[in-house]
Amino acid sequence: MQRARKTASAFSPLIAINRKSARPLHRQIYDAYRSTIVGRTLSSGQQIPSTRALASELGISRIPVLNAYAQLLAEGYFETRVGAGTFVSRSLSKRIVAPQNPCAVSTQIGSGPRRLARSSLLLPPYKRDPWVRHRGAFSVSQPALDAFPFKIWANLVARHGRNAPTHSLEYGDPIGLKQLREVIAVYLRTSRAVRCEPQQIMIVSGSQQALDLSVRVLLNPGNSIWMEDPGYWLARHVLAAAGCRIIPVPVDADGLDVAAGIERCRTARAALVAPSHQYPLGVTMGASRRLQLLQWARQTGAWIIEDDYDSEYRFESKPIASLQGLDDASRVIYIGTFSKVLFPALRVGYLVLPPDLVDPFLAVRHAMDVSPAHFHQAVLAEFIAEGHFSRHLRRMRALYGERRSVLLDSLHREFGSYLKVFGNVAGMHLAVTVPKGLQDRQMALRAAAESLWLWPLSPFYATKPAQQGFVLGFGSTTAAEIPPAIRQMHKILLATRH
Repeated sequence: MQRARKTASAFSPLIAINRKSARPLHRQIYDAYRSTIVGRTLSSGQQIPSTRALASELGISRIPVLNAYAQLLAEGYFETRVGAGTFVSRSLSKRIVAPQNPCAVSTQIGSGPRRLARSSLLLPPYKRDPWVRHRGAFSVSQPALDAFPFKIWANLVARHGRNAPTHSLEYGDPIGLKQLREVIAVYLRTSRAVRCEPQQIMIVSGSQQALDLSVRVLLNPGNSIWMEDPGYWLARHVLAAAGCRIIPVPVDADGLDVAAGIERCRTARAALVAPSHQYPLGVTMGASRRLQLLQWARQTGAWIIEDDYDSEYRFESKPIASLQGLDDASRVIYIGTFSKVLFPALRVGYLVLPPDLVDPFLAVRHAMDVSPAHFHQAVLAEFIAEGHFSRHLRRMRALYGERRSVLLDSLHREFGSYLKVFGNVAGMHLAVTVPKGLQDRQMALRAAAESLWLWPLSPFYATKPAQQGFVLGFGSTTAAEIPPAIRQMHKILLATRH
């Protein structure tokens, strides 16, 4: 039994030739093509291999193939083009009706119950609201991709593509590429005051995987964990899927309220915090709170997971030192990512682990996906080592500082004191709250219909009543686009209020 495969630029279906079948060979080929065309596996206009090529692939005489093709041409399934070859007939596109639901799952009696893991049932259905799907004013977590040094990056990609060593095609080290971990260690020690050596750094596929990995290693189903309220909604999904008991802890102008956390659940197994730039309110945890949090972790044996997702961009002072740098009891797991400072599709982040946790994390990481992909690690390591990363950060800090100033001026000019602004000293977003009586999600849906992407603030809250407002990203919105977008936002709020 042979199967046809790709031939040149044309494709054939998987044709199983059975020489012992009572059906002639030409009929087997005919039936295979007809069923795949009717089922739309082969689409209208798609090229078909020549009779000679298909016969060679199937290891049979050309005569059965010629007979099958002749029948398919006669019935209108195929068409020929002089000098081009044989194709699925274009006239079929309007005649063949696709199945109503080609992805429908059979639920016939006797198929057995469709049991799912408990973790999947704990999560809300996958859904992307319009403000999550689009770029522009005021989409969140989107960097200024138009300012990224694509030429430099492309040259590095081409260089590594041409000179890739053979070992780079093999399975890599589950902890990540040594060269990348070395340059990250230098960067973190100098710019974020993180205490680390390269052997403590693990490369992961973004901060979401870093959190998932941390939860798998540190927490059991039913364990309690503090989470900032409001807090990052995708982090809440990771914790829910792991069966954790989430303890919402309020956030004020000084960050996570540690005293409130202790009052609600002193024996929590861990705390998830973003002390340098809280998400979504953007506040910075003060020194007193940081020391209080570290003391709680030391006394109770709890873990602190520090999410440091975009603290490189601070506009009125130097970047705030990490919480991990103050930790003298090795209770902090530090998470960083390149998604916000470079581009999201890179999917490269990192963990800084206490030395005694490296082996447990390695065991779980290896079980999850063996190792991170080599290629972009190598490109990124060189991008950092050659100084391109630090120059890019300096340029972006100035660019985002300008956009942030224009946004603040526009908000003040259009709204005055009507909106309260939070978290405008760092990062690529700020938050605004609206007066009581207004519903942020309703306004966000109305804005989305006008291609304005206002992220409602209320879904970030675990407790009710939730504060109403918006998270406004300015990373991917130019300074020229901001004033008219704020005027548009003002009109929408006025129309909704009335």
